[in-house]
Order: sequence, then structure tokens, then C-alpha cells
Amino acid sequence: MSTRAEAAGRAVALPYGGAPAGDAEMGAPASRVDPAKARQRKLPTPKPLTQHGPARVIAMCNQKGGVGKTTSTINLGAALAEQGRKVLLVDLDPQGALSVGLGIPAQQLDRTIYNALMEPGTSLADVRVATGVPGLDLVPSNIDLSAAEVQLVSEVAREQTLMRVLGPIRAEYDYVLIDCQPSLGLLTVNALTAAHGVIIPLECEFFSLRGVALLVDTIDKVKERLNPALEVSGILATMYDTRTVHCREVFSRVVEAFGDTVFQTVIGRTVRFPETTVAGQPITTWAPTSSGAAAYRDLAKEVIAL
Repeated sequence: MSTRAEAAGRAVALPYGGAPAGDAEMGAPASRVDPAKARQRKLPTPKPLTQHGPARVIAMCNQKGGVGKTTSTINLGAALAEQGRKVLLVDLDPQGALSVGLGIPAQQLDRTIYNALMEPGTSLADVRVATGVPGLDLVPSNIDLSAAEVQLVSEVAREQTLMRVLGPIRAEYDYVLIDCQPSLGLLTVNALTAAHGVIIPLECEFFSLRGVALLVDTIDKVKERLNPALEVSGILATMYDTRTVHCREVFSRVVEAFGDTVFQTVIGRTVRFPETTVAGQPITTWAPTSSGAAAYRDLAKEVIAL
């Protein structure tokens, strides 16, 4: 087992002294200090770019659903664009949540990421669409992509299909963010093979923590067999609620196990995120002064500094 997988195992195995999820303080004095707030430092403003590309490719990956993966892809992309970076978002989930979250009617589109992956004459440039955010483009997805998982099995070098189609377009962008589906199937392996780094959104909840070891083990296998340049860019704590001992306890375990691999930025729970999905906008434009928008701007600064 790799060092990172062992660290994930230790995070689950550490003694647990907190209260169940949703409980109040329950009189645990050591847990009253917010570990997320204690780690926060002032982040420098990124320098403006004089030219763009080639893009750094980052896979947003977690095999557990509902951890804020798509929300983080949208809002990190928008925050990077605010910093003057050109960003391409790639929706690699047949559910098409990334496309819906940006107000793109992917189910009505004739060409999506599926066509770019499976049709030799179609490129990502042919299927990408502009979003309402300057500097932010999207390669949409819909249910058609579910067929790619089966069709790719018989392809030569099937794990490298996405990497090949990304190649010609990387020079136009500074960042490519891939929103992976909540599984460790062939599409996710394609994303990891094409990526330079992986951001793991991790809900501050115990059962989310249990799945990290499996994910890290998959990342290490892809690094060993397919993509030697692959690294874990960071673990992003999401849905953080400072009012519960459980959230703080889980976050402390993750930091103890993974150290500086955990982003300083923590994404808190807020009703603003569900609102942005309905609005089809990132939180940086829907609620630009909210705490959620500020958090993703801080995350963008951390990603740029990597």
C-alpha cells in the first residue's frame, strides 16, 4: 500500500472523540477550537499573465457522490477566470451536472464530449461552448457519454483517449478542470491519465473519509502504470460546518494524516450553492460578496500558487 493510502487508512483509524454528525458541542473542550480557522493564512494576490497556456490539467475526483465535486469545479473555474486565467471546464459525467450548473442545455446539444472522444473527425474545439463568465469555456456532457464507457473498452490505448483529444487545445488555456463522474471507472481513469494533478473534494463527514484510501490507491496505480507525472494537488474540505464537533473532528483527522496536502481553504455549508445551480451561474457572479465566493477565490489563489 502506498504512503498516501496508508495516510488515508490512518485518518479513518484515528481515535474518535467527537459527537455524531449534526450534534452540538456536547461539551468537548478540545474540539471548541475551529481547526480550519486555525490553519488560515493571508494569501498573496496572483500576478497577471502576459501570455496563456499550455494548460495545467486538473481532475476533480472522488468516487463518492454529493461531496461538492461539480460545485467546486464550476466555482474554482470561475474564480480562476476572475484572476485573468483562461479556463476550460470538461464535463466527464454522463449526468451532465456541470453543464446544467452553468445553464447549458446539454440534453439539447447535437455534439458533446462524447463526440470528441468517440468520433475521429470531431475535436474538443468543435464541441466547446462559451459560458456567461469571461475567460471560462465548457465542454458539455449528457447521457450519451454513458455509452463511451462501454465503447472505449475495445479501443487501443483506451485509457489515453481523453489525453489525446485534450492535446491540441491545451495551448489556448491556462487550466483545464475535469469534473469526473462519481465512480472509478474507465472515464475517471481517462481523466487521471490526462491530468497533471488531482483535487479531491472531501465532505467533512466520516463515511466520506472512509473512501479516500480507495481513491488514493487508484491514483497511485494510474501514476505507476499510465501517468508518472500525476500528483495529488490537494484535498479540499467541503460542506464544512464549524458548529458541529463531527465536522471539526473529521477535518482534524484529514489534516493529521495528509498535512500540507490539505488546502488551507475550506468550503463551508451555505444555502447559496443550491441557489447557484438553479440560476445556472457560479457563486462568484450570483452572490459575489458571499462567504462561498470568497472561499473559492482563496482556493483559486492556492491553485495558482501550486
